[in-house]
Amino acid sequence: MRFLKTLCLALAVGLALATGAALAQQAQFINILTGGQSGVYYPLGVALSQIFGKAIPNARSTAQVTKASAENLNLLQAGRGELAFALGDAVSDAWKGDAEAGFKTKLDRLRGFSATYNNYIQIVASADSGIKTLADLKGKRVSVGAAKSGTELNARAILKAAGLSYADLGKVEYLPFGESVELMKNRQLDATLQSAGLGVASIRDLATAVKIVVVPVPPEVVAKVGDPAYQTAVIPANTYTGQTADVPTAAIPNFLVTHAGVPDALVYQMVKAMYDNLDTLRAAHNAAKAIQRENAVKGMPIPLHPGAEKYYREVGVIK
Repeated sequence: MRFLKTLCLALAVGLALATGAALAQQAQFINILTGGQSGVYYPLGVALSQIFGKAIPNARSTAQVTKASAENLNLLQAGRGELAFALGDAVSDAWKGDAEAGFKTKLDRLRGFSATYNNYIQIVASADSGIKTLADLKGKRVSVGAAKSGTELNARAILKAAGLSYADLGKVEYLPFGESVELMKNRQLDATLQSAGLGVASIRDLATAVKIVVVPVPPEVVAKVGDPAYQTAVIPANTYTGQTADVPTAAIPNFLVTHAGVPDALVYQMVKAMYDNLDTLRAAHNAAKAIQRENAVKGMPIPLHPGAEKYYREVGVIK
């Protein structure tokens, strides 16, 4: 009888150890929600996916093409992703539950991961359209980004601050960056507004195909937006072919966001892996040169994820 009890106990312990080992070997799925392939989110998401795959044991990481900020945040809330890129104003709107911005209810599961780089409002017109100022957009054919994307929310804010609305435009197209550029090349669009990092591939492509004008967003217009997320900024001369002078515009910070259901240990591993491999991110896109660990929690509009907070306390970003 004692032998049977001992045998049963040994089997139970063995089973527990085997189960624990199996669980330890389970894949850790990390779905990174990005944006369109011709933007900045996507190449950075691919680079992060590669970083996580190498640095985190059993990580199965993918970068998913999306319509960017608003869609990403709604997908996170639904648990359909572990990490997402989003614009600061969209994150703030999601946390508040701003229906007009595309958030029917407060997205209360969102948690902060890291600040990244600034998006610049880049309004680019074909030289032969005659567009040189925001006022010149009246009656013109303009793409404002995918519907309810961060870019489109930025477009609404900037146009409103300039005393314009979509009704003032000749035609409004809700298209991702790459499609907007193709229509401009074919003279089916006069201008595109793209909220992205400097040197975004779509505008670089456009500038090598047709003569462009980068339309200024004056500081007084930026001030009229009335949102602290919008800061005055400059697109430096020669960022794009044919752009020979600095152009004033607005900049909005981007954030990486996760959700409350992602385990603390995994988020800790993710944020550590990212900051241990910034060179890989910077090789993926110039915009990543602005990502600095000391700025990781600056302006974060939502609560930090505990896993990220643990890392930032360890490295002294949070005292």
